[in-house]
Amino acid sequence: MHRTKEAEPHELHCEYKKGIIIMGRIIAVANQKGGVGKTTTSINLSSCLAAHGKKVLSIDMDPQGNMTSGLGIDKNSVEYTIYDLILGQAGIEDVICKDAIENLDVLPANVDLSAAEIELIGVENKEFIVHEEVEKVRDNYDFIIIDCPPSLNTLTINAMTTADTVLVPIQCEYYALEGLSQLIHTIDLVKERLNPNLEIEGVVFTMYDARTNLSLQVVENVKDNLNQTIYKTIIPRNIRLAEAPSYGLPINLYDPKSTGAESYMLLAEEVINKGEE
Repeated sequence: MHRTKEAEPHELHCEYKKGIIIMGRIIAVANQKGGVGKTTTSINLSSCLAAHGKKVLSIDMDPQGNMTSGLGIDKNSVEYTIYDLILGQAGIEDVICKDAIENLDVLPANVDLSAAEIELIGVENKEFIVHEEVEKVRDNYDFIIIDCPPSLNTLTINAMTTADTVLVPIQCEYYALEGLSQLIHTIDLVKERLNPNLEIEGVVFTMYDARTNLSLQVVENVKDNLNQTIYKTIIPRNIRLAEAPSYGLPINLYDPKSTGAESYMLLAEEVINKGEE
């Protein structure tokens, strides 16, 4: 691992699986409901973990490729993407874009990935292709963050067989809980049949508007109805957060003093501390 000082044991975020110590926590950011701040959370959590000195790999599994471009990589000019990895046309080391930001590498995606679903029909163990590749580099990172597509398809299943936990962003709006039971059911199925170690990392509220009673009601409603870990940090609705991707920058580099940047830095701290409990 790339470390400037000898790491204390508790810093290593080791997980014990079948008696083997495995480095790195792998978190899939998923919600099949679009527009909930999933990619915004993937980009900014990755970058803020890196800003806290953690070595991070961001994996874009959404054919829209917004995480890739949001971290400053031209998704249409990269030589290889995760699509090439899934089809066996390139190894993971060939696909990773090193040091997109200090401490942060990216496994990019673009629209080519939308064909993967069809290409994988009939392929044996297709649910584990990404898992097999990511295991080869897992020890190089403290955190691996996967941005899932806004649907429950083969790509999302691949993300969940690769991940240790699933982080669920929930938008503070009227239909917040709609589809959530379906997502939890999918996670449970993957846990039961494909990845017995998979857990729900927790829920993070996004697009919170302090001026409306609705946002507060949604938070209370979810807390009352959901038997899941809920992160204390709530991500506000913030114009700077919305602007940052068009500049190819995460919020902590685009406007480090904005409330959005402060919130994601706090969320990153919570995620780190959770792993050290």
